[in-house]
Amino acid sequence: AISLRSVTGMPIRFIGTGEKISDFDLFYPDRISSRILGMGDILSLVEKAQEVFDEEESQLLGKKMLREELNLEDFLGQLKQIKKMGPLQNALELMPGMGNLKGMNVDDRQLVRTEAIILSMTPSERRHPSIINGSRKKRISSGSGTTVQEINQLLKRFMMMKKMMKKIGKMKKGFSIPGISNVFG
Repeated sequence: AISLRSVTGMPIRFIGTGEKISDFDLFYPDRISSRILGMGDILSLVEKAQEVFDEEESQLLGKKMLREELNLEDFLGQLKQIKKMGPLQNALELMPGMGNLKGMNVDDRQLVRTEAIILSMTPSERRHPSIINGSRKKRISSGSGTTVQEINQLLKRFMMMKKMMKKIGKMKKGFSIPGISNVFG
């Protein structure tokens, strides 16, 4: 690319980051050099996230998290938005220190399985995961093509996430991030 720039005298405007037309990005030399050095590209990751995530919906979700009202329907909405960002491997490569994961395959099918599990639940089960008992887990597993163990793992991870959000809610006093501080207020 540098040779072509030198010979033609024309600036580089775009860079291909994949095989699809949607994988063309604007060329920023400093961002590319950061990626090559394994330092990530937070600005590009933030720009991608801003394209996908709805600001108003994110504000509402943040408030629900802090009030401990998060449910699996909210979680499903977030999964769908994450899937819109493209393959997880690409997003991870933009994070500092994660560029060295190139040899490691991140399985995007896990998101699909998680989505299938949640979609196999009734709306009341999504809103109140605590009502999910053994017979409901069997029905959900047969509806989603997964095992009861996978459902148990999903519910366990979801409950852990809720506990973490509860701790963050307790720490919120005096905590602010520019641009996000109004979520906590």
